[in-house]
Amino acid sequence: MSIEKMTTKAKEFKEKGQSNREISHEMHLSQATVEWLLAKQASENFDEAPPPDVKVGWRTIGVSGFRIQAIAEIMTDVILEEQDNLGFELDMVAGVTNNGIPLATIVSDLLGIDFGMIRPSREGTQINYASNYAGLKGKNIVLIDDVVSSGLTAEEVIEFVRKKEGVPVLTVVLINKKADDKIDNVPLRALIRARPVRT
Repeated sequence: MSIEKMTTKAKEFKEKGQSNREISHEMHLSQATVEWLLAKQASENFDEAPPPDVKVGWRTIGVSGFRIQAIAEIMTDVILEEQDNLGFELDMVAGVTNNGIPLATIVSDLLGIDFGMIRPSREGTQINYASNYAGLKGKNIVLIDDVVSSGLTAEEVIEFVRKKEGVPVLTVVLINKKADDKIDNVPLRALIRARPVRT
């Protein structure tokens, strides 16, 4: 997607009342990039260089249950490898809405453990937990999401799980845009690491 198309898309989301954070989640861009796109849209003479970022789109996977299943199987293999390496017990998988849910549902089934769903905060809302699913208290939990950009959502989710007396033992994502292997002292594993190269 070109810069012009991303700028137009960011403006459309903004006009619908979404916050910059919500737009960054929707577009899989950092919040700094969204702010840059919106500033570019608002000025004819804008010449500031964009912040380093990687645009992520995984629609090719997301449109197919078969492909989602295949990615979930790979994530399950990574979880089992980390369990062997780190020696943690595992009680449940919690998907981070929206994009972590289909992956986490399948991983939960493959591992034969409980499933939960966490909704990160959005503009005007607080982080919460879907009570129709397994509770967090006293459980060792793997968190699953699609992309880590800044890591702020992952940090929020980890803090929330701890407040609910759960133990986050691992975070697994499809794509990690950060250099970190941990978030808030919780190991982070990604199927793909994508980072901008700076000169």
